[in-house]
Amino acid sequence: MPVGREMANATHKAEPRILTSGDTALVVEFGREVDRRVSALVLALTRRLEAQPIAGVIELVPTFRSLMVHYDPLVIAPADLSARLAASAAGLDAVEEPGRLWRLPACYDPAVAPDIAAVAAATGLTPSEIAALHSAETYHVYMLGYLPGFPYMGDTPAALRLPRRTDPRVKVPAGSIAIATAMTAVYGIESPGGWNLIGRTPALMWDLRREPPALLAAGDKVLFEPIGLSEYEALAARASAGTLTITSEPAPRFAPVPESAT
Repeated sequence: MPVGREMANATHKAEPRILTSGDTALVVEFGREVDRRVSALVLALTRRLEAQPIAGVIELVPTFRSLMVHYDPLVIAPADLSARLAASAAGLDAVEEPGRLWRLPACYDPAVAPDIAAVAAATGLTPSEIAALHSAETYHVYMLGYLPGFPYMGDTPAALRLPRRTDPRVKVPAGSIAIATAMTAVYGIESPGGWNLIGRTPALMWDLRREPPALLAAGDKVLFEPIGLSEYEALAARASAGTLTITSEPAPRFAPVPESAT
């Protein structure tokens, strides 16, 4: 298969497109939309390449709708890698593997949720209704990006889907639970940010004392479990001291994701 800007005549239901990304990476793109079916295909290819590694491939980076494959061109030529990737991508099923389920403590108190009142005003919900609605969803980790350990998770309940803030903050505390459009995220480190902050978790998304430092990975599932402010403060102190352990459990197996899944 030739390497070019993209494979000809590709569509959402056709073969994935293979694109070049500089001199040392190829991108296998499965669709143009962000949805669970495309994510399932991206992660299925990631698992297949991890189980059947290709010599010369250095790193696999799953994203919303594609897999970036970093490689050493001194070991494998891009045309050869493109052909190998096309073969590996053939016959994939859009099935969400069980993966890991994380139950993250989440405090929705206004003291650590500076935008919850504004979100309440915009949605017509009370802060307690926002917390209940947000924590009732099992979130799918589409990808990590933007910041170390920053998970893009879907899908936020429709009643809570709001645009980003028009005035981004200069500093957003680590652990802030944020929503924007259909996504939920948790800031891994303190940074600027423009998402709506509706809570905070003491769980560390990024911790260099851990291996790997990122708590979550693409394909994981997340449940937020509401806690009060005093419990949050106690758990946050333990996290700072390195004595808070958050563990995962096996997530349930999901059925094949239909074409219309979002």
